[in-house]
Amino acid sequence: MVRIGIVGAGRIGQLHANGLKNIPNVEIAKISDPFMENVKDVFASFTGTELVTAYEEVMVDESIDAILVCSPTSTHAEIIQAAARAKKHVFCEKPVSSSVEETENLLQITKEEGVLLQIGFNRRFDPNFLKMKKLVQEGAVGDVHILKITSRDPAPPPVEYLKNSGGLFFDMTIHDFDMARYMTGSEVIEVHAVGANLVSPEIRKIGDIDTAIITLKFANGAIGVIDNSRESKYGYDQRVEVFGSKGKLTVENERHTSVQVHTEEGSHAEPLKNFFLERYADAYTTELQGFLRSIETGEPLVCAGNDGLQAERIARAAKQSLDTNQPVVITHEG
Repeated sequence: MVRIGIVGAGRIGQLHANGLKNIPNVEIAKISDPFMENVKDVFASFTGTELVTAYEEVMVDESIDAILVCSPTSTHAEIIQAAARAKKHVFCEKPVSSSVEETENLLQITKEEGVLLQIGFNRRFDPNFLKMKKLVQEGAVGDVHILKITSRDPAPPPVEYLKNSGGLFFDMTIHDFDMARYMTGSEVIEVHAVGANLVSPEIRKIGDIDTAIITLKFANGAIGVIDNSRESKYGYDQRVEVFGSKGKLTVENERHTSVQVHTEEGSHAEPLKNFFLERYADAYTTELQGFLRSIETGEPLVCAGNDGLQAERIARAAKQSLDTNQPVVITHEG
């Protein structure tokens, strides 16, 4: 039995708590949130789980084996360090921190304390992308030449959230940066980003963008392009294409069903799945299963702390490129 503590009882904390209920040999010992009074009714069915307001109460519980960090980004570093010092394995939602240097320090601390740190890049665990990755590794498309990622949200999040999210590249595109490394199996060595405010004047006011195109160069010679928008009127747009010397692989959008209606009036398909909680429902459970399996068996993590660090390095380079209107080179030791 693995005993889990969850820090953060908002949308993502609730999602993971419900996912853990469907995994055998797991017990949610405690859930903490400074505003627990506002959400405690959500956890009415969690018998045996203690609801607390201070995350420190989770850390001092010696019976807890691992922590899920589902709190705001600005709190991640503090909580990860506390968990590591308490000898608890850590699963943390992206990004690890708002500073590459701080993330590097946290990776060193978790290494010193001998605890696992998995990053919540859930798209790696989507069955479509898992299949695509397997085919790339098997050489189905030969050498990868071009990677294309489209990632567009159905609507922008509240501006109050965006004020503390780190901006488009750290909050949204960071998933695509991780997917780029994952699919190509290669590090990004150069980034060029252009952005605009085409969706929300409020996002402009806080100094962020809502639309972007990012081009990438990889160490293996491949090139990539990512396009992002905070608002897609037709639903959650999530597509990936890998083009190589032998052909191409594509992952298309998901709908509630694949039924299409064709009549003299035209052709119609069901709308796209609405947002990430719906599109990646299975992936969220699968990533937790992987984390627990690594705790129990010592199996290497599919998405470790270094993956979070490298995605953050790309995000920082993208922001620098946007600000300077110049490509930014990312150096890698060795």
